[in-house]
Amino acid sequence: MSKQATEFQKKTMSRMYRGKQIFKPLNTGWIDEHVACVREYVANIFLYRKGDTVIMIDAGYNYERLKEKLAWLGIDSRSVRHILITHQDTDHVGAVEADSLGLFRDATLYIGEVENRYLTDEAQRRVIYRLYKLPQVTINNKKVLLADGEVFAIDGVQIECFLVPGHTWGHMVYLIDNRYLFTGDTIWFGADGGYSFISTLAEDNRLAVRSLAALEEKLRTRGLHPLIITGHTGWTDSLDFAFAHREKLCSPFRRRVSDPSAPYDAYDESDDTEAKARTEALPCVSRRR
Repeated sequence: MSKQATEFQKKTMSRMYRGKQIFKPLNTGWIDEHVACVREYVANIFLYRKGDTVIMIDAGYNYERLKEKLAWLGIDSRSVRHILITHQDTDHVGAVEADSLGLFRDATLYIGEVENRYLTDEAQRRVIYRLYKLPQVTINNKKVLLADGEVFAIDGVQIECFLVPGHTWGHMVYLIDNRYLFTGDTIWFGADGGYSFISTLAEDNRLAVRSLAALEEKLRTRGLHPLIITGHTGWTDSLDFAFAHREKLCSPFRRRVSDPSAPYDAYDESDDTEAKARTEALPCVSRRR
């Protein structure tokens, strides 16, 4: 499925969302000494490096340039032994689907036990206000199933996962070392702050809004102020910016919320270059205003 879905999104979704100022991915590069991003069309995949351990957060599309862009960051794909999956959409798991290039066939996947129901065909993924059913995803990697609130460690790296249903029924976000929160498709950053993610792609938008509010409450109650890192826009170190519009949806159609700084066609990667990846840090979106 991943080859077909990747090609479909590259062509069809590029035309569908062109000019709507919705997708604003990061380029390939480093946020800081621990977190790197690889840009794949409109999707960000992230890597957390601590010592000799490299953990990938989401696996992106079935993307032919992934190995090349990892090399821009000085990362060998063979060093990625652990992959945290926020949810099972092809732009987040394509590189580990059964028909992928196989760069990570020996890596262990960590995925929420609820989200895994899509992979076992106990649940069917629906988009476009639940009118369109996506094909089942097939993954053969070893999996570790996670429960909401579970805390575990990989080579001394502490990871805590929170269930944030709405975009998908089992969407997880991951808090790493109490410092970095990888939110997948939970939050969309506009020029004036964060919103609930794109309305047309959610299983349940009302649930997504409630989940976003619950996530903010957890962070504030515990006094946590992590870098908040998104799957399709950017990152911020400001909780106020990240949750500024938590009760509102990003919609490409009705009651439209857009970002004038987003590229006309985010599938155009011409500004994502090796030179930039090696020399330019990836800026915080809330400091651009």
